[in-house]
Amino acid sequence: MYQVVGHLASRAFRVFWALEELGVPYENLNEVAHSDRVKALNPSGKIPVLIDGETALTDSAAIMSFLADRHGGLTYPAGSHERARQDAFLHRINDEMDAVLWTATRHAKYLPEDQRVPAVTPSLKWEFEHNANRMADDLTGEFLMGDQMTVPDILLAHCLLWAKKAEFPIPRQELLDYLNRMTARDAFKRVMAIGS
Repeated sequence: MYQVVGHLASRAFRVFWALEELGVPYENLNEVAHSDRVKALNPSGKIPVLIDGETALTDSAAIMSFLADRHGGLTYPAGSHERARQDAFLHRINDEMDAVLWTATRHAKYLPEDQRVPAVTPSLKWEFEHNANRMADDLTGEFLMGDQMTVPDILLAHCLLWAKKAEFPIPRQELLDYLNRMTARDAFKRVMAIGS
């Protein structure tokens, strides 16, 4: 059985959600970033970490892709054009949405106080809104890839939730409707129930 090291209020949420969508059993080892247990598994101290036997895997996007490939869901076959498009969405969301949100979060509370630049936040909000608008243009079906949910859908929905919490603009109704569809999923609700 997989063990997920991390907690719900982090990128580990994405891994829990992927496991629930795939119907794969797992154990939650509730840990915060940079704990001794986490650093023993991942020297950077970052979560999530997925333990598979003797192997510790890191990075939420990499873990979700591994799980999707291993369990044959949330993905298109390696080497297909669809998989290339899927991977392009995954990298784009990481680069254009997750990275922007994480930069803002670091400047708000994680960097040493003398390194924080609160004045960068309006620029990051503008960049996020610009990128979200372009993402909405590409959202032409129920999911990013049309009628099949894939790993990038979990990443995008999680970033939109993060944006709402951080009071970043979600500029288009298509994105809000998409987020409502994603958060209405049974697998999402099961993950939310972990914390209650």
